[in-house]
Amino acid sequence: MKIIAMIPARYSASRFPGKLMKDLGGESVILKTYKAALNTNLFSDVYVVTDSEIIQKNISDAGGKVLMSKKEHECGSDRIAEAVENIETDIVVNVQGDEPFIDEVSLSKLIDVFKKDIHKEVDLASLKVQITNKKDIENPNNVKVITDINNMAIYFSRSVIPYHRDATINVKYYKHKGVYAFRKQALLDFYNTPMTPLEAAEKIEAIRYQEIGKKIKMVETTVEAVGIDTPEDLEKAKKYLNL
Repeated sequence: MKIIAMIPARYSASRFPGKLMKDLGGESVILKTYKAALNTNLFSDVYVVTDSEIIQKNISDAGGKVLMSKKEHECGSDRIAEAVENIETDIVVNVQGDEPFIDEVSLSKLIDVFKKDIHKEVDLASLKVQITNKKDIENPNNVKVITDINNMAIYFSRSVIPYHRDATINVKYYKHKGVYAFRKQALLDFYNTPMTPLEAAEKIEAIRYQEIGKKIKMVETTVEAVGIDTPEDLEKAKKYLNL
C-alpha cells in the first residue's frame, strides 16, 4: 500500500499573512513542516502543494518536492485532489503546513486504520480530541463530531452536538482536528462534486464527504497540535524549540 503525504500551503492567510514563510529556527515554517513529515518515515513521498512561487522556491531550493496548484481552491481537500490526480498512490495523508511539530503517533494511527481495513469499508480517517471546557464546547470555531459505537463519524457541526438535554447522562464532547488520511478515490470523488448544502451551511468540508456517502473513521488523540495561526503562536513555537 503506497502512502504519501500532501502539505497544502497557501501564502496568504487572513490572520497572519505569509506565516508559512516566517523564520523558525533558521528555516521557514513550511520547510520545517516538510522536513518533519519526511523524518517520520511514514510516507513513500512527501509533497508541498502551493499556489505561491515564494513557497515553491523555498521548498525546491532545499531539494524538496513541491507542486504548484493550478486553480483557486475553497479548501485543502480540493488543492490536494488536484495535485494527486495523476500521482499513483493508495492513501493520501493531509499534513497541516502550519503545524511544524508533527504528531507522529497520531499519523501512525490514521494509517493503521487502512492497514486493518481489509474489506475497504473506510474512505477516510481523521482525528478527534476530547474537550471539556464549556467555552470550547460552545465555540463555533471548534468543529464538534459525534460518532457511532465503531467510531464512524455520524455528523460534524459548529453547534454543540450532542445536545445535553438530560443532565443525569454523562456526555463526552469531541473536537474535530482537520488532519485526514484519504483513499485516493474518495478524495477525487470529493473534488468532482460541487459543494453540498449542509457543507455550505456549516462551512465544514468533512460534511461533503458524508453527503456523498463516504465513511469516515475517527481516531481519538490526546495531543493538541502546536499550530501557527498568529504572531503570538510563532513566538510560542520558538520557545518550544528553545530559540
